[in-house]
Amino acid sequence: MNAFEIENLNLWYGEHHALHDICINIPANQVTALIGPSGCGKSTFLKVLNRMQDLVEGVRIEGKVMFGDQDIYAPKTDVDQLRTRVGMVFQKANPFPMSIYDNIAYGPRVHGIKKKDELDAIVEESLKGAALWDEVKDRLKRSALGLSGGQQQRLCIARALAVKPEVLLMDESTSALDPISTGQIEDLVGVLKRDYTVIMVTHNMQQAVRVSDYAAFFLLGDLVEFAKTDDLFNRPLDKRTADYVSGRFG
Repeated sequence: MNAFEIENLNLWYGEHHALHDICINIPANQVTALIGPSGCGKSTFLKVLNRMQDLVEGVRIEGKVMFGDQDIYAPKTDVDQLRTRVGMVFQKANPFPMSIYDNIAYGPRVHGIKKKDELDAIVEESLKGAALWDEVKDRLKRSALGLSGGQQQRLCIARALAVKPEVLLMDESTSALDPISTGQIEDLVGVLKRDYTVIMVTHNMQQAVRVSDYAAFFLLGDLVEFAKTDDLFNRPLDKRTADYVSGRFG
């Protein structure tokens, strides 16, 4: 079963053709890593899956991006509803300037959940899902800005999980973290795929090997190769992939 099925996706920023005829089926309940050098289209592609490009002026998109049986760029798509099904965690942790509790409860409240017992359960479940509950359960009313960098990033993951998404998009979500915090996030990703589809951009080849089931190699706006991670790194079909994963460029 696939989470996304993308056919002939093209994207332009004004006159700049940033993504070229991307065709890829991303499997559900697996971790897919998007790899490639800076500026190759990885983060742009990730944002397409969440319709973040709607927020950028001058963007034009052609092609099909199917999420289940829904073309997410069809004119009548409910974008707000889409973003409850597809959560996103960014490179830099961005907790809201409010309490830990209110960070997690924010999304459910926006979607109409007001009862304290329901919110309490969601906050606890989400923080447990992000492997953060034991560290913060006694200070839920304190500011989220007082957490460490790694804790803030796990808080952002918990905040995304609170609205019960099907997919979690992660845009270099460990690049600003120390090795211990990075390891905690990587361990968490391995657990999350039991219940979620995880699609992550990473520049760290070792990280892609450690945590992903599938990998997609982007270069200059092209999807060069998509395969199981072990095959892509050890038995690549394209010389450009082989050169990149062996460190000859990038």
